[in-house]
Amino acid sequence: MPELPEVESARQVIDRYALGRVIADVDDTDTYVCRPHMPGEIRSALLGRRLSAVHRRGKSMWCETTGAGRSRKPGPLLGLHLGMSGKIVVADRHGSEVDGGDYWERGRRQGDLRFTRFRLTFADGGFLALVDPRRLGRVRLDPPVEKLGPDAAVVTREEFQSAMSRGTAPVKARLLDQEALAGVGNLLADQALWTARIRPSRPVDEVSADDVDRLYDAVRESVGDSLANGGVHTLSFIPARRAGGTCPRCGAALQVGVVGTRTTWWCPVEQN
Repeated sequence: MPELPEVESARQVIDRYALGRVIADVDDTDTYVCRPHMPGEIRSALLGRRLSAVHRRGKSMWCETTGAGRSRKPGPLLGLHLGMSGKIVVADRHGSEVDGGDYWERGRRQGDLRFTRFRLTFADGGFLALVDPRRLGRVRLDPPVEKLGPDAAVVTREEFQSAMSRGTAPVKARLLDQEALAGVGNLLADQALWTARIRPSRPVDEVSADDVDRLYDAVRESVGDSLANGGVHTLSFIPARRAGGTCPRCGAALQVGVVGTRTTWWCPVEQN
């Protein structure tokens, strides 16, 4: 994680609490998170501007910016990627904080900004910060969002069928390909494949049209349920993905392996 639902929670935090506030300072000194930009490059591009809109496709998120000062020319896009553990924290001028992003089992205490990797300070005294313990997030100007596939929350059946209609990659690997389908991560993929009763390692060209239809419904259901209930961790199959875990439907011991370079859990009885 974070996957699509967690990134959507971060997008909503920015949309509700960070738009329209003048950027008075930028800390872009983490050269790994802000690569390929040099320290000060993002700062120079954003000073005096405001975040005017925030968008998400799949697990990628970006903000539009206004012109600086009296300029009406729009500024650069600000790409914010949460990596595997990132949260967006927004504070008002009194220091009250709201956050969204990765689900941390023990949560995050107000004022705990130890893992801040990037920060916008607003002229009103508040801020927006990317807090990321694992330092796998990414901040960059003008991210290449045009390369992303259709968003898994709104993908049409025809778009999904097209993404799953060619090649010999394992079906799970295709689900994880963000240029084919944006937003499905490791946990969502395991949930959807379990729901559709499809073995994760089955090659795409061996997945029948009926299976693709069933998998489409499972992806949309899994994304919808996780958005409605607070994240991927709330889905029915996810707690079973552990040593000694059993299938929530039939009770068989789950198997674990590596598919598409990712740790994968499945039911050997129902997913074949």
